[in-house]
Amino acid sequence: MKFEFIIDEENKDKRIDVFLSENVENTSRSHIQKLVDEENIIVKNKNKLKANYKLKLGDIILMDLPEPEEFKAEPENIPIKIIYEDEDIILVDKARGMVVHPAPGNYTGTLVNALLYHCKDLSGINGVKRPGIVHRIDKDTSGILVMAKNDKAHISLSKQFKDHTIKREYIALVEGRMKQDSGKVDAPIARHPKERIKMAIVKTGKRAVTHYEVIERFTRFTLVKCELETGRTHQIRVHLKSLGFPLVGDTVYGFKHKRFKLEGQFLHARKLGFIHPSSGEYVEFVSETPEELTEILEKIKRMEKDI
Repeated sequence: MKFEFIIDEENKDKRIDVFLSENVENTSRSHIQKLVDEENIIVKNKNKLKANYKLKLGDIILMDLPEPEEFKAEPENIPIKIIYEDEDIILVDKARGMVVHPAPGNYTGTLVNALLYHCKDLSGINGVKRPGIVHRIDKDTSGILVMAKNDKAHISLSKQFKDHTIKREYIALVEGRMKQDSGKVDAPIARHPKERIKMAIVKTGKRAVTHYEVIERFTRFTLVKCELETGRTHQIRVHLKSLGFPLVGDTVYGFKHKRFKLEGQFLHARKLGFIHPSSGEYVEFVSETPEELTEILEKIKRMEKDI
């Protein structure tokens, strides 16, 4: 896959590895650095290129991104918290910082690697890279995920996600004090037209609907419950940002500095409800808020008392 970029005023003086990792999907800085060493990335009229090269206005970058090699996810003995398991499904309480499935830059240490060690019978519909995976949550989002252990369960769950009948509830801590008790954001989402690592509200994007409700207000923050009617990439993060309330810790869509030494956004997939693929009955599962996030809430409450 070939890319060409012409550097504008906004991006001049950026390191080339930083710029490309921000603008080419599924690439990391280390991956970019490797491509520079292999001369798969060049800047026109510059003979020797290094990954720390600072871009100049008008620079033309030519990038040849090799097609990823097909690989098979391998079992790894990684501890995971299983909420429920039967012959059809397995529900996991994913930890913050864990990637769901292997992808460029994260071939090992993922939830899929851990699941393959725990159980050998995952649905094969998504191939050898994403066995059993029906839906995903971000690396730095914690909470409930359901995986399919056979193709019948996979088809049933996928249809429920497609039909938007799955109940998905999240809790999020946002910057600022929300005045409105509840509301709905109905705004289409697609890849950001310039910053490819981001999603954005785009008229031609896919329909995205988020319902939100205030749980608790603080002086500078608000704890919010969000229910997804649809499930687009970064949906809650993009929608709440559009209201002027970015998630605490979200350096992609919010403030660039870290809050409370938190790695990633304050977002937890708390509840998941769906029709069981075999019994036909509605089932619902709840995940407790991780200690790391509850400690932040307690800290905010202590701060409030001191004001």
